Order: sequence, then structure tokens, then C-alpha cells
Amino acid sequence: MAETKKLHVVLFPWLAFGHLIPFFELAKQIARKGHKVSYISTSRNIDRLPKFSQKLNYSIHFVNLSLPLTKGLPENAEATKDVPLDKVQYLKKAFDGLESELTQFLEDSVPDWIIYDFTPYWLPPIAGRLGISRAFFSTFNAWSSVFFGPAKDVIDGNIQRTKPEDFTVPPKWIPFPSNIAFRLYEINRYFGHGQENVSGVSDWHRFGESVSGCDVFLVRSCNELEREWLDLLPELHQKPIVPVGLLPPSVQDTEGDKSYAWGFINNWLAMQRKKSVVYVALGTEATPSQEELTELAHGLELSGLPFFWALRKQHDFLLLKLPEGFEERTKTRGIVWMSWAPQLRILEHDSVGCFLTHCGWGSIIEGLQFGKPLVMLPFLGDQALNARCLEEKMVGLEIPRNERDGSLTRNSVAESLKLVMNDEKGKIYWEKANEMRKIFGNRDLCDNYIDDFIEFVRTEVIV
Repeated sequence: MAETKKLHVVLFPWLAFGHLIPFFELAKQIARKGHKVSYISTSRNIDRLPKFSQKLNYSIHFVNLSLPLTKGLPENAEATKDVPLDKVQYLKKAFDGLESELTQFLEDSVPDWIIYDFTPYWLPPIAGRLGISRAFFSTFNAWSSVFFGPAKDVIDGNIQRTKPEDFTVPPKWIPFPSNIAFRLYEINRYFGHGQENVSGVSDWHRFGESVSGCDVFLVRSCNELEREWLDLLPELHQKPIVPVGLLPPSVQDTEGDKSYAWGFINNWLAMQRKKSVVYVALGTEATPSQEELTELAHGLELSGLPFFWALRKQHDFLLLKLPEGFEERTKTRGIVWMSWAPQLRILEHDSVGCFLTHCGWGSIIEGLQFGKPLVMLPFLGDQALNARCLEEKMVGLEIPRNERDGSLTRNSVAESLKLVMNDEKGKIYWEKANEMRKIFGNRDLCDNYIDDFIEFVRTEVIV
């Protein structure tokens, strides 16, 4: 009976779409195996998730929690994409206010497992009291998790790296050669945004308590990509480590085509030469400065290459403008798309050559599952670490910035694009990205990891 028992699994992500989407992908895979799945978030975030295709034969129970009104948090802001970076601290304070409502749901439903993110440091003791098994899900890859170090050090107060300079070299617990490290301007940017914290709890402490209280540490990765990094995690965190696969999203799983938008885009792409178009998208979290946006636009113009730029309209808190006359000058070979764009369908199209990306892990997975070489422009957090490792694997080229202040130039953008798209030296990136397609786009491989994960949670004894 134990082997055939259907599980009830709850998923509770942090309020950022770089977390909400991977949790949603994992939820779909668990539900597809026939288990009961409850996905918990706020109503506005649930409404903004990709819509299910009517053809799918499984369902997910969405549980809407009410984000408490919090002084300093703009009205209707329920995700990090809704606020500037310095307001995310208020979102974390509001998130902590979900504790009682979530506790009530868990007491009423008593699931077998809860899969949670780095933010709810208060959750493991609650789930433990109710006899619910606990899985921490890292939406990052293993190399990023390794770089940030042991969770136990945070709990014990044994913080080994306290200065920005400490993060500009690989940490001592990486036993093999690697270039994984931040540049000083990158880590200064991170430290600069962490000085005020109205929630009263640092991200390091949240992460430490969340990992310390889990029964298993899940990673959005696979051995075929980074076995050497995954092998370092058990000793670092003193927890069982279970990779759940790369969870590549499927075009067929959703019906978010928004037919007019895709019809227009598809027609434009169909008129371009095969592998000639640069697709540009910087995700929902990365917000370039006005100077960076200007230089990026001029770089696209200087490259002379066809491009499709998915540039969502900016929020009221940061209104950025394209260079005057840019769209008129480039209208015969480029499109600036200011609304929702069907990224998966665009990346799948034969006309798209390379992907100019901010290097969020989700975007990388989407690009490499179609074998698109990357032109990398990281902005925040793990994005820089991803760029270092992927450049080392030769699947992409990072656009050079000024080493002192991180400033970007139009020439560096144009030259990087032309090298990858047209230069003989760029062929290696196409070859290596195409090889990665066999890992990132392998549905059977992903399915095997989900089967292994399900087997683990079936057999794991509740602590």
C-alpha cells in the first residue's frame, strides 16, 4: 500500500517570479505523476502564472493567501517585480505576515510534504510540530549554492566572509580550479542594497534557518550538467541532496500564446533568415539603469544585426527611455516589444540565433533547451556566477564591462554580438550550446529525475 499511496505535496515559493515559476514547474511535474499538489501564494501572483493548457490531464490546487497591508509597500505589490529593489525589504516583512494563514492551512490539511523557499525561516518548526516532512528547494543551480556556502555557518554565527572583497575569489571549500566569483562592482552593488532591513531578518539568516530545518535539500539541476558541484553540497549543508532536474518549461503545457501577439511575432520571425536574429530579454527582476539601457540600445544598433527586444514597459518607480530615434532608425531590422512576449515560442523559432540574457537560471534553461548560444549581461545575485560558469563551459560570451565601476559601452555590446553571430571565433559557442541541448532539452532525463525525487519522498522517514 505504501508504494501506491498518493502523496499530498504543498509548495510555498518566495514572491519573485524567478522563484514562483520554478516552483510551478515542479508542482506540474509532481501533479503529472498523479499526486495531490497544493500551490500556495498570493492571489495576484497566482493569477500571473502561466495558464494551463486544457489538454493536460492533471490539476493543481491553488491556495490564495492574503498579503497583509504593510507600511512602505505599494498597493497591489505582491512580487519583487512590482517594487524597486530598495522596497523588497517591505515585501519580506509582508511575507512574514503570511505565517498564521499558512499555519491554519497546514493544520487543516496536514500534507505529507511541504516544499519551501529560502524566505520562511519560521516555517520548519511549524511543519515539524505537525509531522509534515520538509524540503528546501533551491531554485538556483549547485554552483551558486556552493559559492554562497554552508547554511550552518549562518546559524552558528561563523560567517567567514564579511567584506565585499571576500566574494571576489572562489571560496576555500571549492577543491578544484574554477573562475566562479563576483567582480568587485557586482558584490558592492549587492552589499549596497542590504543596509536597511525593515523585516529585521537578513537573507543569510532566512537561508540558514530554512536549510537547517529541512529534511532534504532539492536543487534545480542535474548530474549531467554539474556533478562535481552537486557532490560538494551534502558536506556543505549536512543534508541529503536531491536534484529534481532542470525543469525546462514546455511550450505545449501552457496556452499563454495570446494569439494576436504570437501571430504578429511569428510572422516577423518567419521573414528573417535562419539563425540571424538576436533575441534580447532581461527578465522580470533585472532593471538596467538609464545609462545601461542607452548603451545596450546603441550596441544593438551598431551591431547591424536583426533583433527582437522584449522590453516590458517600466513601472512608475523607474521610467527608462530608449535613445531618441532608435526605433525609427532600426525599424527595418528590429522590433522593440513593450508588452508580454511568448519567450519559449520565440526561442524555439529557427530564425533566432543567439539569446542576449541577464543570466537568470530560468532564462538560461529556456535558452539552452533550444541550443541557443548566450550573450550574457548579468545584473544581480547569482546571474554573475552563472555567467562565469557558462563562459567557462563555452556556451556563451559575457559582454565586457568596466572592471572598476561596471559601466557598459555600446562598442562592447556590438562587438560581443558580432563575435558570437558572425565571427569564426564564435562557432565554438554554437557548437557547445547545441551540445547542451541534449541535457537542457531532454524531457526523458527530466522525467527520470522527478521519478527519483518521488521515490525519495515516498521512502523518507518523517523526522
